[in-house]
Amino acid sequence: MNYKDEFHDLLSIVIKENASDLHIAVGRHPMIRVDGGLVPLLKKEVITPEIAEGLVKAMLTPEQLTVFQAEQEIDFSYDFDGKARFRANVYLQRAFHGAALRLIPGKISTFAELNLPPILEDFCKRPQGFLLVVGPTGHGKTTTLASMVDYINHSRNDHIITIEDPIEYVFASDLALVDQREIGLDTHSFAKALRSMFRQDVDVAMIGEMRDPETISIAVTAAETGHLIFSTLHTNNAAQTIDRVIDSFPAAQQSQIRAQLASTLIGIVSQRLVPRINGGLIPAVEVMLNNSAVRNLIRENKSHEIDLVIETSSDSGMISLNRSLVDLIRRGEVTVENAVAYSLNPNELQLLLRR
Repeated sequence: MNYKDEFHDLLSIVIKENASDLHIAVGRHPMIRVDGGLVPLLKKEVITPEIAEGLVKAMLTPEQLTVFQAEQEIDFSYDFDGKARFRANVYLQRAFHGAALRLIPGKISTFAELNLPPILEDFCKRPQGFLLVVGPTGHGKTTTLASMVDYINHSRNDHIITIEDPIEYVFASDLALVDQREIGLDTHSFAKALRSMFRQDVDVAMIGEMRDPETISIAVTAAETGHLIFSTLHTNNAAQTIDRVIDSFPAAQQSQIRAQLASTLIGIVSQRLVPRINGGLIPAVEVMLNNSAVRNLIRENKSHEIDLVIETSSDSGMISLNRSLVDLIRRGEVTVENAVAYSLNPNELQLLLRR
């Protein structure tokens, strides 16, 4: 078997079937994820240990293979002959090779094309501040951030830097100058790249993920000192996000980070990709704006009350996840069953539907 040709054929199927992911696992047919569910490619051979190893080696450069052999896992991006890019993770499971690859669309979609609320444009027009896009893995956070960066790229003559692991969407500089730095290739860590940003005349920074207190602390400081900072966290909603950020610090530092977060935070966007009735996925979105009420709750360590502020502040642009789900139901986009499955408070959702 020509493993390179076989690997490229699998990538072609992902593109053709409009799938989001490709999985390679020993003992199974190759699998792709379509509209949120895994589908086996039954016309392909069941993957043996030899095939899995061959496919993995076909996608890795010699340098990446050395890292993988030392670390037993590796994250990287893969350019498929200029046709598409994939974010990839290669790993071992039961001592066998495995891989998961996610398709990164070549075109960066607009907010309207992604069915995202127009208020994201307002976030992109801010001169400084800290914005977090949160949600579970695989629910479009990176795509939303890419849309925001691209909006700024085409509307502001700023210097944008992205710090990613690995680089996913590739931006072509327009009005803005866009520099993209990859962990391991262009810099050693998120924190080191962020510290360097202060000497690079940067206006806007997109950080792939808030992974540790040091990165969060530098990002918040950057927002305080005149930068617009975007990043992500794997949290479920705005209130949980604030708790996660603050709790990542030692107790002695929490009052300081709480005050900094209250003053620099622009907002938090939480999203879920919900299966559409007519196929595909559509985001349900919670939007929290950092108004005076939210700032006070953050300072006073009362983040559990933020949900109520969001629910009662729709006139100022805030959106609760349940109201977003109700809107999708009434527009005929999603079923009640799927909305309930993706709601964080199904009982409240049912009450809203009865009104």
